[in-house]
Amino acid sequence: MVFWSESKKCRVSVGYSLILSWTYKVIRHAQQIGWRGRMIGRITRVPLRDVWKHEAKDFTKWLQDNIDVLNEILDFEITRADTEQPAGDFYVDLVARDDEGNPVVIENQLGKSDNDHLGKIITYMTAVEANKAIWIVADPRPEHIKAVAWLNESIEPSFYLMKIEAVKIGESSPALLLTPIVWPTEESRNVGTTKKQMAETDILLDEFWKGLLERARRRTKLHANITPYPGSSWLSTGAGKSGLALSYLIRQTWAMVDLYIDRGKDAEEENKKIFDEISEKKAEIERAFGEPLEWQRLEGKRACRIGKKMEIGGYRDPKEKWPEIQDKMVDAMIRLDQALRPYIEKLKT
Repeated sequence: MVFWSESKKCRVSVGYSLILSWTYKVIRHAQQIGWRGRMIGRITRVPLRDVWKHEAKDFTKWLQDNIDVLNEILDFEITRADTEQPAGDFYVDLVARDDEGNPVVIENQLGKSDNDHLGKIITYMTAVEANKAIWIVADPRPEHIKAVAWLNESIEPSFYLMKIEAVKIGESSPALLLTPIVWPTEESRNVGTTKKQMAETDILLDEFWKGLLERARRRTKLHANITPYPGSSWLSTGAGKSGLALSYLIRQTWAMVDLYIDRGKDAEEENKKIFDEISEKKAEIERAFGEPLEWQRLEGKRACRIGKKMEIGGYRDPKEKWPEIQDKMVDAMIRLDQALRPYIEKLKT
């Protein structure tokens, strides 16, 4: 269980469900009776429509009058709530105010969650300029749980999804049971920030490769018919033999061109053999290339690499510097292809 202390309004986490403090008192009282030798009652669930027959007229009105029950659960305070607040051509179930005076949209649904209500919540938030929303639903579907979690990761407003039930012990009056399903956390915000950074990186990489290919086509047919994989940091084309590829690599602050040798699963021995055969001509190849290369046999790994790492900048450099970086990469690729091709063509495997 996750109970909220009435005195400190702090959360003590010992499980998953959360029962409002006044419901907890009923359970505790039953336990105390049991400790005096009587049977402890069991919680039974009551159909919501037996307690609130009409969602808007009964439950929404009840929640407005007892809005403080949400303060036992939320990580912020709600000070008041107004019903049926206009939002364009629609009406919000409840619009509350947080402890800073900002509007909070509350949408109630005494049934299964659906796309209609999720869409309404977002519409209402924009209409009343709310940065928090609470969706109270009897049966949250898995797809909507994922959707709300995604919203908390992806955008700034906070979304709270709660499951509502009615319970009682023996012949007691029904009590409200609210279980938080999804709520914003520091972790979800961090995930959202990471996703945004990744999306921004993907856009930069796509722009960088577009510019490089445009400049490369003016000088060589290599990679002329290649479309980069979205968000990829490398770009490859066949080198004339199976499992051999001429690749561009771009990182935040450096770039590389290489011959990547990998004939796939169970081909480690074959890859090493190809690398060793080409390596026998290391001096001639580096002379043709015009400078030393990196010869990476990559012991313990399947693939091998022969290439040139260049500390010339990367995709995080200002875009006005990109043409210079791209031209140097294209020049290095042309020289690498010319230096290696005679020996690739002579490979016996």
